[in-house]
Amino acid sequence: MTKPHSDIPATPVIQVIERMFALIDVLASRPDAISLKEISEKTGLHPSTTHRILNDLAVGRFVDRPAAGSYRLGMRLLELGNLVKGRLSVRDAALVPMRELHKLIQQPVNLSFRQGDEIVYIERAFSERSGMQVVRAIGGRAPLHLTSTGKLFLAAEEPQRVRSYAARTGLSGHTRNSITQLSVLEKELARARQQGIARDNEELELGVRCMAAGIYDDQNKLIAGLSISAPADRLDDNWLPKLQATADEISNALGFSADTISSDIGSHHS
Repeated sequence: MTKPHSDIPATPVIQVIERMFALIDVLASRPDAISLKEISEKTGLHPSTTHRILNDLAVGRFVDRPAAGSYRLGMRLLELGNLVKGRLSVRDAALVPMRELHKLIQQPVNLSFRQGDEIVYIERAFSERSGMQVVRAIGGRAPLHLTSTGKLFLAAEEPQRVRSYAARTGLSGHTRNSITQLSVLEKELARARQQGIARDNEELELGVRCMAAGIYDDQNKLIAGLSISAPADRLDDNWLPKLQATADEISNALGFSADTISSDIGSHHS
């Protein structure tokens, strides 16, 4: 078990958050809905304070009100819990295969997820000797349309959702190679769907190119991307079969079955 970071206080410094945690803990202690009166007694909070905070939590779906004056934990917590569970298991399944792939190609191998309109990098396998002090530390973020993994996620979307993404983000660019026009992006996504692989051609960072393959869960849903980053002149298409095989290995460990794959991101194999 990891120790909490030393500069993080043991209790929240904002009183209302401390009270919110106390309320959630009380709701978590019982399988059924609890009355406002009982929650107030167990937390020692005034009923009006308890009512106000619970109502705010209900707005965010962290708390449900099955009947007037009674409360239970809400579905939003289940959604977030499943998200965390999925990420932890993907990371666990990916670590060894990522290291093996890195040993073969001697270039950074990245594991990343979609979060909103961005990709979040959650694991990397790399060596200091690779000579590329590239990019994205763990926890780093980047826009979907500028990254190979991000393009995989956009390619799995309905066309209307891609247009909405473009409208929301304005498709802003980071380098002269960045794709900033919807029509160009749509062509790029069509290519990714056809090949099952997506690429970043110095679009996020000059001098760095990437290619990514998708990782799928037991519901055959795209949940993460495995990408190789390399200096632009060193990225080798001969790595593609190894990249795809590693992504498949991780997907299979998560219960993915190629027999029932949908048409998302091509037939997954090019």
